[in-house]
Order: sequence, then C-alpha cells, then structure tokens
Amino acid sequence: MEYLFHVDAANDLGQMNETLTAPDSIEAFRERLAAISIDLPRRLRQCADFIAGNTDRIAVSTVADIAAGADVPPSAVMRFCQLLGFSGYSEMQKLFRDAYAMGFPDYETRLRNLKGGAAESPTAILAEFVEAGRLSLENLAKSLDETALNTAVAVLSQAQTVHIVGRRRSFPIAAYFAYIFEKMAVPAILHDGVGQLDYSHALRRGDALIAVTFAPYAEETLALAALARKRDVPLVLLTDRLTSPLAREASAVLTITEVDFGAFRAPTATIAVAVALAVAVAAARKEARE
Repeated sequence: MEYLFHVDAANDLGQMNETLTAPDSIEAFRERLAAISIDLPRRLRQCADFIAGNTDRIAVSTVADIAAGADVPPSAVMRFCQLLGFSGYSEMQKLFRDAYAMGFPDYETRLRNLKGGAAESPTAILAEFVEAGRLSLENLAKSLDETALNTAVAVLSQAQTVHIVGRRRSFPIAAYFAYIFEKMAVPAILHDGVGQLDYSHALRRGDALIAVTFAPYAEETLALAALARKRDVPLVLLTDRLTSPLAREASAVLTITEVDFGAFRAPTATIAVAVALAVAVAAARKEARE
C-alpha cells in the first residue's frame, strides 16, 4: 500500500500514529521529516522533497497548493501529514503559523524592547532607522534582479489597466503605486477593500496585476492573485523571498529585503523599487505612443 514506510519498528500508518505524537517545534518537524524520508513510496517521497524545500510556504498555503507544488493529489499530502504524526494538514499548518507569530512580536513587545536599548531618544530612533534604510538600499543595489525588473516593466507597460493590491504593511506601497500611476495618467485600479468594495470583476485579459506582499502573506492578496491567474492576467510580484506562495505564478518576481530595527521594518527599499518601477512603466508607455 502507498502509505507503507520504514521508520523505527512501525510497519504502517496506523502503527505510526499510535507511537508518534505530532512535532511540537519546527526543529522537531525537520528531524521527523528526515527520519521518515527513508524508503518512501514515490508520491510520498515527492511530498517529502517538496515540503523539505518549501517549509516557509506551509503557513500560507492550502493543501491544494502543496499538492500542486509536489505534483501529487491532495490525498497524498493528507496521508503524508498523518505519516509525520499530525491528524491532518490543518494541524501541521498550525505549527508553522504559530512559529510565524512567534517570529513577529506584537507592537507592544517591540516598543518595550526599545526601552533601555540604543534608542533612548527620538533622535536616536531616527538615526537607527536611517541606518537600517541605508543598509536596505545597499542590499537592494546588490541583489535586485535586473532581468525581472525589465520583465516587470514590459508586462505593466503593455497592460490596458494596471491593478494593484497590497494589504496590511504592504498597503502604503500599493497606495503609492496608485498615486504615481494617477499622476502619470497610467490607467490603474487600487484594490484596497475600502468600504468592502470589490473591484475584482474589473480584472480582464489584457490587464496586469501588481501584488505587494511579505510574510506572513495577506490572504486577500493571495486570493486576488489566484483570480488573476484564472483570468490569464499576468502578475508582477514584490515580495521578500523567491519561495513566496505567489512566486511560481508570477511573470516577474522582485525580491526585497528590509533591514529591521527593534523588529520594526521601514519599507525604504520597497518604496524605491515601487517608484522606479512606476516611473519606468510610465516612460515606456509614453515612448510606445510616440
């Protein structure tokens, strides 16, 4: 049977669930994953390989997303989760979501951590953010993918309408895109959710979508990008890593790393990319008209 595996003295999935409890930490998860990866059937091995290389996607991906990435049916993913000791995918995902939450302290904690540290005055705090911004811009200059940037400009400059989405800390970037496009007469729609108004019906073939999202990724952004994919609308993605759940579907991925201070991150480099991209798109559209 497909769920047979070799680990300790267990001979089938039922025996494993009786003898193993679910991992209670990411480190324990990785150890369990390594332990069960011996002599797995093909589909379960595909699950193991994909999950091992994409653990940062589990918190924000559905069973269908993981199954598609591993090229297996969703049922195989569910069996694999049980093989690890979880009751199902939801329990495994909760482990990673809890870990994400621990990695992003609440704002009261962040402010408390600043007290008594290097930032003892508003001037000192400003100096720290200036330094963090400088480092972010230096990293950007060294790491930005020029080919991806050129592709993004080509995709957006050819679009009839540019759609923009970014929620939570990504919203200022999305709003600035909309502001610059409006000033440069580039047709654009900001999907901001204000008043619970839904403009997704306006996504049409011939348009393009800019999605700005960083871990933990906003569900609204993921949903609009999924709809764009169904309607053959190309996606330009601004994100923090190539393993972002949207990276695989994007026509161009611009990865940006912001240096933080006290767990606060100013979007210095991201704003620079947004301004450069928007101006380049407007210039390309103007050149095409002339």
